[in-house]
Amino acid sequence: MSIVAGVDIGNSTTEVCIGEYSEGENLRFLSGASVMTTGTKGTAANIHGILAALKEAMGRIGREVSGIDLIRLNEAAPVIGDTAMETLTETIITDSSMIGHNPSTPAGAGQAAGELLSFERLDRGLPGTPYIVFVPGNHGYEEVARRINETAGRLNVVGMILQADEAVLVENRLTRKIPIVDEVKRIDKIPDGKMAAIEVALPGQFIRMLSNPYGIATLLHLNADETRTVTPIAKSLIGNRSAVVIRTPNGDIRENVLPAGEIYLDAEHPVRISLDEGADKIMKAVGDAGRIRDVTGQADTNVGNMLSRIRKSMSEVSGETDADIHITDILAVDTLAPVLISGALAGETCLEKAVGIAAMVRTQQLPMRQIAEKLSEVLHTRTTVAGVEAVMASLGALTTPGTALPLAILDMGGGSTDAAIIRENGSVSLTHQAGAGELVSMLIQTELGLDNRYMAEQIKKYPLAKVESLFHMRMENGEMYFVQESIDPRFYGRVVLLTESGLVRVEKDVPMERIREIRREAKKKVFLTNALRALRYVAPDHNLRKISNVVLVGGSAADFEIPEMLMEEFAGYGIVCGRGNIRGTEGPRNAVATGLVLSYGGEKK
Repeated sequence: MSIVAGVDIGNSTTEVCIGEYSEGENLRFLSGASVMTTGTKGTAANIHGILAALKEAMGRIGREVSGIDLIRLNEAAPVIGDTAMETLTETIITDSSMIGHNPSTPAGAGQAAGELLSFERLDRGLPGTPYIVFVPGNHGYEEVARRINETAGRLNVVGMILQADEAVLVENRLTRKIPIVDEVKRIDKIPDGKMAAIEVALPGQFIRMLSNPYGIATLLHLNADETRTVTPIAKSLIGNRSAVVIRTPNGDIRENVLPAGEIYLDAEHPVRISLDEGADKIMKAVGDAGRIRDVTGQADTNVGNMLSRIRKSMSEVSGETDADIHITDILAVDTLAPVLISGALAGETCLEKAVGIAAMVRTQQLPMRQIAEKLSEVLHTRTTVAGVEAVMASLGALTTPGTALPLAILDMGGGSTDAAIIRENGSVSLTHQAGAGELVSMLIQTELGLDNRYMAEQIKKYPLAKVESLFHMRMENGEMYFVQESIDPRFYGRVVLLTESGLVRVEKDVPMERIREIRREAKKKVFLTNALRALRYVAPDHNLRKISNVVLVGGSAADFEIPEMLMEEFAGYGIVCGRGNIRGTEGPRNAVATGLVLSYGGEKK
């Protein structure tokens, strides 16, 4: 009798499978466990997570870790996923050209154009001239409303800009309703006497005139050349509920293309391509390059610095020189990143073009050997490094009921998407592709402008709902869900995540439909792209139609919508696709750890 533990160290989780071999070499699976990976995958810091997972797995069968006879680690540690993001464009505005920071409390509705007039200079206004009055924060809402009402018979005030958060309070006291924008912090930068256009949309709607260059031209009487220059402003205001655009003849409004730099692929067919060509062309270049030995970037450019940072960070954790570390695959994804506009007055952001890149990094050393030696010292248990991760995942996937050889698997984890085909004769074709769950989280965080990655991870993992009363929610699929006990009032009117432990409020004030769209698009960009290129790489003659069935394994295969996305995509190729159910009990997780235990029996025979 011998107890064997298979340990799979992933970018996000460390999984363990415990099996018992009898004297007749019959295998009986005893338990399993999963914990968060400690440290970067493939480094000594992983040991803490391994010990925790082994303790949890053995504790479930009432035994001590010391009862393990052999620990088998996966071989994949030298391949490490990393991600980075670079913006390709920036909008620059000088000489106080716009305001449009989308405050949550504008007042009134509609659009207007007029000459800017300071509240403190109301007496200088001339009859018959349309004015947009801007008010510093040292004036209270009652004073503002009173003075505007007093001038109603003499001045034509068509709109207002407030520094304080008091638009509704002012509008409620006006005898004539006008659009009002508030919460403009740098109101002292607004130029008196210039022409401006203001727009406030109705609740639940977005501005239309000022997010359209021809709308701005209509309100401010611009010619064709001037209309062309305000296009970046119109683009930056898309999706806002309120905005102000100021006409400054000496102002400069432009969209710059940043020096993103070129990517150099050292491969069978060497390729160089500029990052600002976009993700599609970059990925075509990667596909045409053949086997990639290394990826570098143009010196002193965004992409060159980015790839150098990735190489340097891996050098620090592995203890090797930069020259010994090679990037063997990249996945590029087009996205939009909210970037602070240079020269804007109220901290406005603009969705700029960006490219997200996941890189697969291979080191010269085998840090798993070091981890195995350390575990042997700590536990006094024989520890070895076993087969390649994708092969072990294939063996584990075969424990899914209803599977048989030949079998293709997609192992979708946090840092990489691996594919393998195991044939009737036992031969295996496999590949490791950069990009998986962590890149999805980065895209969600970037496009929603979230402050931390944890919330992006939660949005990736759980469906959404909108709490519309204390007794019902509207699910993201349109279904109404009623509850018997009242919902916590803190969630009223907010978008929430439906987690196992209860509701989690999404603090970012973004419509549920928009969050869902960003989440699904991020998953499609990463997983559909990687699944197709990984399976095409391992398929006979690189023809997807020669694959009959695919089993999805790994943490991302447990996602509530990714498998369905892949099933729909693969249906067009006649491929049967579904989540694995490892050992008939574990779902899509634990495939590699289970394969490590299974392969031990095969090696002994």
